[in-house]
Amino acid sequence: MKNLSRFAIFATLAFAATPVLAAPTPTEQRMIATVDAEQARTLGLLERLVNQNSGSLNLPGVTAVGTMMRAELEPLGFAVEWIDMKASGRAGHIVARHKGPSTSSGVQGKKMLLIGHLDTVFEPDSPFQKWKREGNWGAGPGAADDKGGMVVMVAALRAMQKAGTLKGADIEIVLTGDEEDSGNPIELARRDLIAAGQRADVALDFEGLIVDAGRDMGSVARRSSGSWTVSVDAKGGHSSGIFSAQAGNGAIYELARIVDAFRREVREDKLTFNVGLIGGGDGAKLDDGRIRAAVTGKTNIIASTAVARGDLRAIDQAQIDRTREKMRAIVSRSLPGAKATISFDEDGYPPMAVKPGSIALLAKLNAVNADLGLAPMVALDPLKRGAADISFVAPDVDGGINGLGPASRGDHSPAEAVDIASIWRQAKRAAILMSRLAVEQK
Repeated sequence: MKNLSRFAIFATLAFAATPVLAAPTPTEQRMIATVDAEQARTLGLLERLVNQNSGSLNLPGVTAVGTMMRAELEPLGFAVEWIDMKASGRAGHIVARHKGPSTSSGVQGKKMLLIGHLDTVFEPDSPFQKWKREGNWGAGPGAADDKGGMVVMVAALRAMQKAGTLKGADIEIVLTGDEEDSGNPIELARRDLIAAGQRADVALDFEGLIVDAGRDMGSVARRSSGSWTVSVDAKGGHSSGIFSAQAGNGAIYELARIVDAFRREVREDKLTFNVGLIGGGDGAKLDDGRIRAAVTGKTNIIASTAVARGDLRAIDQAQIDRTREKMRAIVSRSLPGAKATISFDEDGYPPMAVKPGSIALLAKLNAVNADLGLAPMVALDPLKRGAADISFVAPDVDGGINGLGPASRGDHSPAEAVDIASIWRQAKRAAILMSRLAVEQK
């Protein structure tokens, strides 16, 4: 075991710590029965949500989905608030609070934060707009990410209400309206989510379940998502002078040196960094959104400018800091006749590093799996999924788990579809887990 990474050690411990229990209690059996009895209702809600476009930049559409979710949560006893976010260029967020009394023993149960999002990547001009049933699959924009996750959340909460376990639960829900394309500044866009995390003991994120090799996986770590920009200025001139002492190497060779050195010198476990845009020539300029580069040049002119943008995804802040330092050192070694600089955007998503509380939470979920007759879930390698809102609250909660939404295929594409059977499986898991956490001594 000494040769395993820290993440692998924690994942192994989570699996080993999972108890083998008997069966669901009568109260838990009632929750299971409610999820099954309300399948048609749950699918109907998902269809209505999917058919309402809520691309991140469609502010009225995101608001409409928020109104639909308010109508689901208020009858369950939640005090629902709409947090307007037009100041950040986005619609807003739902924050819903269910304040439970102390347990019968006088001990307060775990304070739970449930996370989901109202928006999708599909704007109103996308041809992919409507729900379509395809056998055991349901296709549509956001059918899985994250409207499928929100209906799992609602189905679980309704099951808890019918069984009487919601009454004593202390739950706060944050449904962001800009998870797919966050507003700016990020401090404002995630202010209310971070504040909710500071009030919570555990965080449960209802983004999609990852199924790997036919096995449901548990997500207890997520990598960061940030971006960087390299800009190069160099001596221009006639191409016949390239590599000479007078002309130097030009901007494009300097930029090529840098990105290739990144590839060769910076790589390490759980770290990725992609080059997503690159351009160079006699002129190279990014647009205001920094997603396009206007480039001019000729074959007989030495390039005087070059620019590249990419992302950086890391497992913890120490890895981010270490990687940035290595990248800065590479950039500083400019070829003759060129000068390069690198900058890092500070408005990205932080990492959710693995921590003992999250591993313990996965073990509790695996106790639920044992009672339901389901296979235990091992910790998913964080390389297999992207950044998530749960990362903003990870430093403040005792533990967190991601992937409580349904399984799917084709996310973020016109092929996005949800595995309908996984909705019921996930709702039962979530209802029982939350009911147990609600009475667990802190």
